[in-house]
Amino acid sequence: MNNIKVFVLMAGLTGLVVAIGQALGGGQGAILALLLSAGMNVFMYWGSSSIVLRSYGAQVVTAQEAPELYEMVDRLRQRAGLPMPTVAIAPQEQANAFATGRNPENSVVCVTQGIMRELSKDELEGVIAHELAHIKNRDMLLQTIAATMAGAVSNLAQFAFFFGGRGDDDEGVSPVAGIAMLIIGPIVAMVIQFAISRQREFKADAVGAEISGRPLSLANALLKLEAGARRIPMQVSPSAAPLAIVNPLAAFSMRGISKWMSTHPPTAERVAALQAMAV
Repeated sequence: MNNIKVFVLMAGLTGLVVAIGQALGGGQGAILALLLSAGMNVFMYWGSSSIVLRSYGAQVVTAQEAPELYEMVDRLRQRAGLPMPTVAIAPQEQANAFATGRNPENSVVCVTQGIMRELSKDELEGVIAHELAHIKNRDMLLQTIAATMAGAVSNLAQFAFFFGGRGDDDEGVSPVAGIAMLIIGPIVAMVIQFAISRQREFKADAVGAEISGRPLSLANALLKLEAGARRIPMQVSPSAAPLAIVNPLAAFSMRGISKWMSTHPPTAERVAALQAMAV
């Protein structure tokens, strides 16, 4: 069901790109916007690991430097059928973790110093299994595609506003339509992109619980991590924050419209889904 939802969301995002592209410059307009956005996102995709690690101030560690953590990651990645990822630790007091990398062979699992103090062993295993699930599910690739689509919508909308355009019927785009595209198009694209991100978090929770065999441990960890994010601030780039298992900058209650503008589902919903797995 999660995969079906993501497929529908991606189809909607693709349709939005094509519709705006057709309105502005026909098929060529949509293709040019996609190529422009893809170029920007491919750079981020290939260099994501080093960029994100720098954003969190994280350092790669060896088995000798962090034996317990390294052994835990190694044991869980074998259960997941994955190659050994690079292991890193971020010097952050807030308890959190993230995974990055363009593919399973070039992946990184990073935890903060705070999470290793805050969580029990079982809870930390649940979190690491969640991050390995992102790697197994190739979520970085999916998110890059979604970001490319959303970026194309934004580029097309800006083009419509500043330069106008001509669709396949050779009729120009009116100023009102251009303003509407500039305002509404990027918002709709962002909402769809964030919805895809939320679905992948649910998927990583489920697959991570299967890897660790302890859905309730992951549920307990999520509750602790959310409470810690509200209590302890973290200095991190907003572009890198959504990679964390709990958004370190989202220290607010997700109610009403704010839920739809979040990259992560409400923690209560994630916990409920994990508790249902344990029944």
